[in-house]
Amino acid sequence: MILTTTNTIEGFKIIEYKGIVSGIGVNIQKMKMTFNLEKYYKAIGDSVATVKEQAFQQLHDNAKQMNANAVVGIKVDIELTTSNYVAVSVTGTAVVVAI
Repeated sequence: MILTTTNTIEGFKIIEYKGIVSGIGVNIQKMKMTFNLEKYYKAIGDSVATVKEQAFQQLHDNAKQMNANAVVGIKVDIELTTSNYVAVSVTGTAVVVAI
């Protein structure tokens, strides 16, 4: 499956638009505040990477259920809540491209 933030895929022709597709990931465990800012920011970075991967996997699975073979125009939204939870949502347009 091709995933891209652009609206077109160079070298491919979009032959069918399936619809909007999304994926959401939220970290399960609340991150603990620490006086060591280096550890805190590393924990945030690690959490964002993990949650982003979950969101993209969900996006991929949802697009596959729509019989799409690509998702274009992907927008990634990352939010760190005041309670130190990381939430990532990804949204794009599921399409079929000629291969």
